Amino acid sequence: MTKSSLVPPIVGTLRFRDRREAGRALADRLAPFRSEHPVVLGLPRGGVPVAFEVARALGAPLDVLVVRKLGVPFQPELGMGAIGEDGARVLDPDTVRLARVTPDELVAVEARERAELERRVRLYRGDRPMMPLEGRTAIVVDDGIATGGTARAALQVARSHGARTVVLAVPVAAPESVRELAAVADAVVAVETPSPFFAVGQWYERFGQTTDDEVADLLAERSEGSADVS
Repeated sequence: MTKSSLVPPIVGTLRFRDRREAGRALADRLAPFRSEHPVVLGLPRGGVPVAFEVARALGAPLDVLVVRKLGVPFQPELGMGAIGEDGARVLDPDTVRLARVTPDELVAVEARERAELERRVRLYRGDRPMMPLEGRTAIVVDDGIATGGTARAALQVARSHGARTVVLAVPVAAPESVRELAAVADAVVAVETPSPFFAVGQWYERFGQTTDDEVADLLAERSEGSADVS
């Protein structure tokens, strides 16, 4: 795949029964990456059941990519950067400057989000370190994309961990977000890019919240069944 290539989506009226079915549909679209021996990274929580099916189909290891958005203090929904494991940190200096975020405010936001990130990492992975990405193809999987803020942060963090190729893969996404994210990822794979796009959940018959226990169980199950990874 070439830089920022966009794998053409299927455009229609597909509705997935649940995240596992969506993952199987997505895995079919990702088959060309199997020969690259990728690492599949699910975004907790809803992206993990999708990623599980992708990893199983590709014979790839599965891990979580836990990221936390760094929101502007007085407008938390506006991201000024993101953090990931092992000290990974990406900042948008323009947003920091335009929002007049002080160094002390930035430190406070990062400390709060770092604590929550570490809590989630311990919950999902225990003492196991993050799967090494250096020189690997990393396929970042979520259950869908609306605005793309979390996906953008995840892509940046995966690259900061040394991934050679970073692929974003989702069952359904807003078309404008896919176009924007194609400038950040090496490839974007989407099964559906409906327009107009209102919400990710409308493309699932069952879209209940994925629990922390389910995330941990899927990671453990894939770890036990990953002997097919070459």
